Amino acid sequence: MNGKQFLSVRRILLAASLAAGLAALLSGPAAAQGYPNRPVKIVMPFAPGGPTEFIIRLVADRLTATLGQAFVIENRPGGAGGTVGAKSVAIAEPDGYTLLFSSPGPLVTAAAVYKNLDYDPIKSFAPIAMLIYAPQMLVVHPSVPANSLPELVAYAKSNPGKITFGSSGYGTQPHMLGEMLKLAAGINIIHVPYRGAGQSVTDLVAGQVQMIFETTAILLPHVEGGRLRALAVATGTRSALLPAVPTTAESGYPKLMASSGRGCLRRQGRRPRSSRSSTARSTRFSSPRTRRPASHV
Repeated sequence: MNGKQFLSVRRILLAASLAAGLAALLSGPAAAQGYPNRPVKIVMPFAPGGPTEFIIRLVADRLTATLGQAFVIENRPGGAGGTVGAKSVAIAEPDGYTLLFSSPGPLVTAAAVYKNLDYDPIKSFAPIAMLIYAPQMLVVHPSVPANSLPELVAYAKSNPGKITFGSSGYGTQPHMLGEMLKLAAGINIIHVPYRGAGQSVTDLVAGQVQMIFETTAILLPHVEGGRLRALAVATGTRSALLPAVPTTAESGYPKLMASSGRGCLRRQGRRPRSSRSSTARSTRFSSPRTRRPASHV
């Protein structure tokens, strides 16, 4: 099984996990019989077309078929590292009809970057399920003359201000990792923020920016296809999918480590109930592969 097939299996497995998590959200006494009795909105706080958007759309389609009401994806990028979309969920009615599918950006790093978020990343949301969890990885466009992280640092020092690194927005994890590398290595690289990983990775493949930190789940197909070159994974141990790629620790930067999760959350508040929860909970994907245990990508 190659990396692309591995990710396909894992995404289906994790989609099933989210469906189970939503079933748990709907379970309990019939305090509000019939949920959902109208469409449920799932807010994506980044631009459409992102590589992981497929996952939540797969889940939304499955939940629509199971529960008989539409689960609709709404992209609300708005910049600011996904905080615009997250705020829209934080101020929504806590009735279970507005959900958030998010990376750590609006929930973790944004609190350290923005003075006025207009929501509390901890108190405003209640988690439903983790959908994908993957380590961050540093990759460059093939035109960059570097085959390792030390070579990239040496090249950046010889060409200050000429290397640009993309991110999915200000205050996101890829942005923070780029800034951490700047400080740790003492190099001058220029940040170029986008409104989501879909845009940033597309521009990297096109050569509009030279490097990026993103998750292995997003970057693996491009690395395998030769469109991008992997320099390091930001973990303590090498990835099973890319065993030839060294870690940031092996490359001389032991503090440059991070993994990213994407999950579904609801507005904190009263909990919707459903008499149809047993139906949702018993739903399984038809492929035999979904019976395999899931693991981190």
